[in-house]
Amino acid sequence: MKRIILGCAIVAVVGYLGFVGYVYHYDQQRAPAVADSRIDALLTRYGCDYCHTASAKLPFYAELPIAKQLMEYDIRTGSRQFTLDATRTALQQKTAVPEADLAKLEFVLQNQTMPPALYKVMHWSGNISDADQQELLSWIRQQREQHYARPDTPAELRGAVLRPLPESLPTDPQKVALGFRLFHDPRLSKDNSISCAHCHQLGAGGVDGRVSSLGVNNQSGPINAPTVFNAVFNIAQFWDGRASDLQAQAGGPPMNPIEMASGSWNDIIAKLEKDAQLKADFQRVYANGFTGDNITDAIAEFEKTLITPNSPFDRYLKGDESALTAQQKHGYQLFQQNKCGTCHTGVNLGGQSYEIMGVKADYFAARGNPTDADLGRYNVTKNEADRNRFKTPTLRNIAQTAPYFHDGSVTSLNQAVKDMLKYQVGVTLPESDVNDLVALLESMSGKYQPATPPAN
Repeated sequence: MKRIILGCAIVAVVGYLGFVGYVYHYDQQRAPAVADSRIDALLTRYGCDYCHTASAKLPFYAELPIAKQLMEYDIRTGSRQFTLDATRTALQQKTAVPEADLAKLEFVLQNQTMPPALYKVMHWSGNISDADQQELLSWIRQQREQHYARPDTPAELRGAVLRPLPESLPTDPQKVALGFRLFHDPRLSKDNSISCAHCHQLGAGGVDGRVSSLGVNNQSGPINAPTVFNAVFNIAQFWDGRASDLQAQAGGPPMNPIEMASGSWNDIIAKLEKDAQLKADFQRVYANGFTGDNITDAIAEFEKTLITPNSPFDRYLKGDESALTAQQKHGYQLFQQNKCGTCHTGVNLGGQSYEIMGVKADYFAARGNPTDADLGRYNVTKNEADRNRFKTPTLRNIAQTAPYFHDGSVTSLNQAVKDMLKYQVGVTLPESDVNDLVALLESMSGKYQPATPPAN
């Protein structure tokens, strides 16, 4: 009797799914494209918006039993891993699609991992055609070439997911020289004890090697200090992205009561005004002299020079097969197979998106002792979807920037790789594969060349 009941239930479910598939297929054949953009229409046609946007209009059967539970699960899990809202906005406004979105779309298209099998069972038109697949892949490459490739990017890499760093960026040498002095000037802090270089040491990977940095009176900050190297290539600054650019970031620590603890820019300027040489040099570049905006502008200009090109990995990307060892090349294969490049993407190998820490397993439950800093991007936006999201760190010079993660909880690069595989990808690899990935990461360390100061 139990077998009969179970068999009937299976038949009913399969029949129901078939009916839903038929209805969906019928709706898709009749419905006009929602968006004006051809690409937006393709994303809609294959149901990408269904799981990966907050505004998708669901079909009537989304409220029916069985379908409702399945669709809610798909939407919940899909939105945790990737949302298309920014992509669709960019398409409609004809602006640049986020680079990490392009990487994620490219991966699933090349590996045919989306839509998932259950979705295609319910939606008969869910299989993407070869022609549409190629059209989307071509569009992704065009997006990179149009919006992200630099003029000095080799032609064969202009549409690639990962690109080498440029040798340098255009900067104002006079501002860079001033910014260098201010970056190392402890007078930006209340008690003249802390400079920018205190936490971002240029001889140590742009970090201080601490779980969290120490500010005035040895106060400990709530979060690990990210590297200042190559930060110019990030979409925003700080783990939670609260600063839109380098200048905004430079203005944060001097006024932070735990970090530099200055009361105001007037307090800082009053000290700098006493330095006759610095004052004269500053007024030659900034006609109105010392201001908070001018000070942070100079620091930001200096930080644009903090790039580390010509790593072995960069040379490999440019075509030098001998730049990587056989172990590192295998590590690169694993890097690609395990979707590492979908978050650690672009010229900076990261810094292009906000990702949930613990997509495949609950990182914070395993670690314990949650703090406000663990809320990540949510602290800025107050959007529930941003809870536990953090700006993806760059992998450049990663071998020099331990401890790892926003909480500085891991000191070993080997363990950091294992944790990322577990919590972000949902896989466990053999120790030899982990070692190969670590070897690849070690190849991503470049060389910082200090800017030549201008002649007086």
